[in-house]
This record gives sequence, C-alpha cells and structure tokens, in this order.
Amino acid sequence: MEPQGLESIRARLGAAEREAGRAPGSVTLLAVSKVQPEDRVRAVLRAGQRIFGENRVQEAQGRWTPLREEFEGVELHLIGPLQTNKARAAVELFQAIHSVDRLRLTETLARLAQERGASPDLFLQVNTGREPQKAGCLPEEADALVARARALGLPVRGLMCIPPEGEDPVPHFRLLRGIAERNGLPGLSMGMSGDFEAAVREGATHVRVGSAIFGDRVSAPPAATGA
Repeated sequence: MEPQGLESIRARLGAAEREAGRAPGSVTLLAVSKVQPEDRVRAVLRAGQRIFGENRVQEAQGRWTPLREEFEGVELHLIGPLQTNKARAAVELFQAIHSVDRLRLTETLARLAQERGASPDLFLQVNTGREPQKAGCLPEEADALVARARALGLPVRGLMCIPPEGEDPVPHFRLLRGIAERNGLPGLSMGMSGDFEAAVREGATHVRVGSAIFGDRVSAPPAATGA
C-alpha cells in the first residue's frame, strides 16, 4: 500500500502541473529522506519512489549503500552544503549535486570529473535571501559562477534556492528563474513541503519534499560539520 504522504504529494504535484499548464511528470519529485527512520524510507521505496534528496554525504553513504543493493534504480541528489573535502565521496555517490556555491568547490569538482571521466549533474545554489547563515552564492555573483563552472567543463543543469523561512517565497523563485533564464539554464530546484505548488507555477523542474511525504523528521544525531 502506498504511504499516504507520498500519495497525497503525488496528487498535489500533478494538480499543480495541470494548473500551471505544465506537462504531466515535467517536475521531478525529490523525496527528502534526511534523518528519516529506515522503515519510513523503505515504505516510500516500496511505493515506487526512486529519487531521493539527502543533506549529508556520510549519512547518505550509510543509508543508501545497502538499500541500493535491495532496490534498483535509486537516484540520489545532494541538497545540503558540500565541503570540498567531501567532494570525492559526493561525486561517487550522487547523481546530482544541488549545492555548488563557490569557485573552490567548482574547481575541485572539475578536477574529480577529469579523473573519473564523468560528473554528477550540477545545480548552483543561490542565496536569494542574502542570509549570512545560509549557503549559496549571492545573486550578483551567480552569473560569474555559472560562467566559470562552464569554462571548467562542468555539467551545470540549473540553479537552486531555499527562500528565507517566513517570507513569501514567490519573489525568490522569480529571482532564481530570472538568473537561470539569462544564463540559458533549464533546471530550477526550488520548492519544499510548504511551497512546492507555488514553485511549480514559477517554473520549478525539481521540488524537494520531506516532511509532507515521510512525516515530521526525527531529531538528528550529532554529526560532523558540513555535508
């Protein structure tokens, strides 16, 4: 039986696509499994969900190394901040990284891509709210970061943002879309449990939904700094 949260989100996402005049299935649902108990993750996997978002490299390694042996076709996206010293592990584990936000990290990812002959899809994170505690380049820095990442041969697919909590997210979604459009980037990773329908209306191609699928997160255990 499909978990009620996943069933509800799939129905709401489909309705949002229709209302926005988007093609069915044009928006990718990332089930954000960070800090969720394994039984909840397994239930969502059994219901057919195969694309998941994780915040930390180490946690994702521990969770998904065994689960990938059991469930075929799992695709992992890193949506949390990435420390440069975790980049090698990240590119080996994830099919996409949504949190590329600085020049040094792009250079490290380019070097690893050259070594491996392959790279995950990359989204550059923009701090649309200019929050000092939050990762992401500033909006006025985004064009230069996109240009540099492309010059390094990296597969930049789009942009990502996390609007400030408590603010209307729509201006942030529109700001991100404008940056993406002028840089010819098709991907927009934006929208979470509370605002993904608005994000779909504003052009999101990837939405990141956790608690609305799995239920409230359990408390995270103490963890090392960064991803």
